[in-house]
Order: sequence, then C-alpha cells, then structure tokens
Amino acid sequence: MWRCRSPKTCLAILAERGIIEVVCDNDDATVSERLTEEVERIARRVLTGEDIAWSHVGIILAGHRTVTELNRTWLKHDYDTDVLSFVIDTSDQGLEGEVYVDMETAAERHEEFGSSYDDEVLRYVVHGVLHLAGHDDQTAEGERLMTHLENRYLVTPSCEAARRAASRAPASE
Repeated sequence: MWRCRSPKTCLAILAERGIIEVVCDNDDATVSERLTEEVERIARRVLTGEDIAWSHVGIILAGHRTVTELNRTWLKHDYDTDVLSFVIDTSDQGLEGEVYVDMETAAERHEEFGSSYDDEVLRYVVHGVLHLAGHDDQTAEGERLMTHLENRYLVTPSCEAARRAASRAPASE
C-alpha cells in the first residue's frame, strides 16, 4: 500500500490498442498496487468488450472535492456523484477520455451494497468507462442496461461483487 501524492501516476500501460493510465489524485486515499492493476484491467476489459478503439484513457482516483468541483464546473450539477466521465476527443487514433472515481464515496457506500471497498471502486470504473463508450443512464431503460453491463464486466474471480451482482439494486442519481 502507498499513500497517494497528488497527482501520481500509479500505473500506465501502453498496449497495441492504446494507453490506460491510472492516476491517484487524492492525498487522503491509500490505494493498493493490486487495486490499481485491477482498475487498469477492468477498464481495458470494458473498452475491448464494447469494441471501442482508444488512444488514451485516464482513470483518476480522486476524492469528494475534485469530483464535486468537476461536476459543478463542467456539468452544472450541484450535487455529489460517485463517478464522472469526460470524452475529450474521438479521432482516427481512437477515443481519448477521462473517468474520475470518487474514492471517498466508495469508502462511505460499499457496505450499503454488501461489497468491498475495492469492488465498489471497480463498479464506479466500469460505470464511468461505459459512459465513455456511449452508454447513458438518464432513462430507466438506460439505467437497467448499464447495471446489466456493469454486472457482466464485474463477473471475474477477483471481484467479490460479482457473486452479489444479481441482487444489487441500481443506484439512482
């Protein structure tokens, strides 16, 4: 485990499809190397599964202050949220985007859903990457589809939440 120092690239992987960079931008969070590696793997799994070409995707592990400020500034939403996604560019080289995960919200809410802290973080990552892939949860149908896709991508041996995915109620914003 290590303490994050803002901002700190915890992991950046360049593969044939593009870069996925995991950045810790929360001085108050302790993030394990295993979690940062799993964040990168699950982001890659979602992008590949959704058949998205990407050049650079940043997954920023942040806190309330950063995520709330971005939500107010860029989306004009005056409320807290667990994850934000921003498509920066789409070109022939592929998608460039960022996902901001509120690690403090994951720490506060994971028990409410019967999941571990790491699994809640991974759910937020999947949700954010699905938004980058073009999915929307502004309707009941869109929310059901995104929850279904989250559960599908979270079904891995390393993810405890997968065993409880069928019973998880979709969170509403």
